Amino acid sequence: MPRVLRSTVAWLALLSALLVVLAGCGSSKKGSTTKSTATPSSQPPAQAKKGGALTVFYNADVDYIDPGATYYQYGFNVAYATQRPLYSFKPDDTTGSSPDLAAGPAQITDGGKTVTIKLKPGIKFSPPVNREVTSADVKYAIERGFLTSVANGYAIAYFGDVIGAPSKTLSKYKPISGIQTPDKSTIVFKLSRPRGAIVAGALSLPLSAPVPKEYAAKYDAVATSTYGLHQVATGPYMIQNDASGKLTGYTPNREIKLIRNPSWNSSNDYRKAYLDSIDIKEGTDVTIGSRQILTGSSMVNGDFQVPPPVLSTIVQNPTQKKDNLVVTPPTGRFRYVALNTKVKPFDNINVRKAVIAAFDRSAMRQAFGGPLTGQIPTHFIPPGIAGFDQAGGAKGPGYDFLANENGDPALAASYLKKAGYPSGKITNSPKLLMVSDNATYQLKASQVALNQLQKLGFNIQFRAVARSAMYTNFCNIPSKGVAVCPSVGWLKDFPDPETMLDPTFNGKNIIPANNSNWPQLNDPKVNAAMAKAEVLQDPTQRAAAWGAIDKMVTADAPGVPWLWDTQPNIHSSNVNGVINSFDATWDFSFTSLK
Repeated sequence: MPRVLRSTVAWLALLSALLVVLAGCGSSKKGSTTKSTATPSSQPPAQAKKGGALTVFYNADVDYIDPGATYYQYGFNVAYATQRPLYSFKPDDTTGSSPDLAAGPAQITDGGKTVTIKLKPGIKFSPPVNREVTSADVKYAIERGFLTSVANGYAIAYFGDVIGAPSKTLSKYKPISGIQTPDKSTIVFKLSRPRGAIVAGALSLPLSAPVPKEYAAKYDAVATSTYGLHQVATGPYMIQNDASGKLTGYTPNREIKLIRNPSWNSSNDYRKAYLDSIDIKEGTDVTIGSRQILTGSSMVNGDFQVPPPVLSTIVQNPTQKKDNLVVTPPTGRFRYVALNTKVKPFDNINVRKAVIAAFDRSAMRQAFGGPLTGQIPTHFIPPGIAGFDQAGGAKGPGYDFLANENGDPALAASYLKKAGYPSGKITNSPKLLMVSDNATYQLKASQVALNQLQKLGFNIQFRAVARSAMYTNFCNIPSKGVAVCPSVGWLKDFPDPETMLDPTFNGKNIIPANNSNWPQLNDPKVNAAMAKAEVLQDPTQRAAAWGAIDKMVTADAPGVPWLWDTQPNIHSSNVNGVINSFDATWDFSFTSLK
């Protein structure tokens, strides 16, 4: 899924220029730089008050309500408000995570093959469990991530080197011998390779939030776990439930209602939790929702891009720009059109290069919202992530098929001729399934992609569905044979270049469900390079290795990278909105009302 940060000076200069561009009606010409007041806050005001209800508008549902399964930016928003992983991100954490359930930093010993963590005392589960959390609850939480019924998307990628961890998902629960709990407040990870730094980083993901086995095991023992619908919380908020633990505050595609967790111990949590409740309204029309936020009170945007006409109105109104708009630094995300390398003719690398060469990526960005939404990529690792400079920085590695952001039809034709199409166009194309997000501006960008594929001669069966369905029912399921996923994106899991490329392009991480290697790229040379880079401990060496891997992945042409994004966000005037720098979205646990 996934999350980056640059210095305030660097991103503010970019933001100022982009706001001028947007005010000029979406022109791609550069304007003079003016100082913007639309800057995100990573801290609440000193006199922030407690109380009140916040409404958050989502266009679609989360991917999974289960914190052990969600692998989606806006599912993480809910998970981090309701759960306490071993580590998590304060709003202003820019280079790493902070202890959450953990009492302090992870102790990495044995040359990177042992990770030891102590837990804070006094953290309890919400009703109906109510008891104090132990290390065994963290052990079970991670072990259940390997169950087919849970279908966690990153357990194998980040915890696969724990001794005894399965190499594929299991139909029945099995303890992992390398996760040890010598006492109730200590958890130890024994690794087969020196991967301690990455395991410690991954313990900031929701999978490490404790799960009580005696309560959850029965829900995990069925074909598709229902624990998410009966989950208990450890964070300041919980999804509203009844006395048995069944969620009453979650209606798929309609609402997620967060209320205060009566078992939460504020004395050992960095979260402030000013709000009494957070009501996530799903299925919101993005234009209507945006205008309601600007004219109403106690509202913020959630999982959607603010529509360009609304943004244009805001930036031309000094009051609204000051009171309602924030734009994040570069988020640490790339957006791309994923091409399934297992589906003909995309199994031919020259066909994939032709597609990338032909694409007018500038038109895709314009359909999505224009220059304010980000920078057009030349490779995959985005600005601010280690490895970006080593992969060529903004100029990139120099591949000809990515040289022209407006598309190069002649170059595309030459690649198609190399692929065996003498006319320079695709002929006798099979019907190829293309599944897009149906949110307004994701859909507009996808329609640009559709048009360009059709011009090349591809026979496309186009489907637009809710974002949650796009991922969980189509693009994340290799067996569905989706040929093109035009509106997927990847946000860093934690600040390390491995999180940008390993879950997304390593052949070993292709899994039957909740798969994030959408192109199903399985290049032995890339896989081997990743295996070597995974165990490097020195940050400089890691940046160099993953930068080189980025060049290799880009050369394989697994898709059309079209945006390194920033994130415009809006809030009602009475909201003290706090952006979590890690994932570029509103932090529910620090936002308050005036």
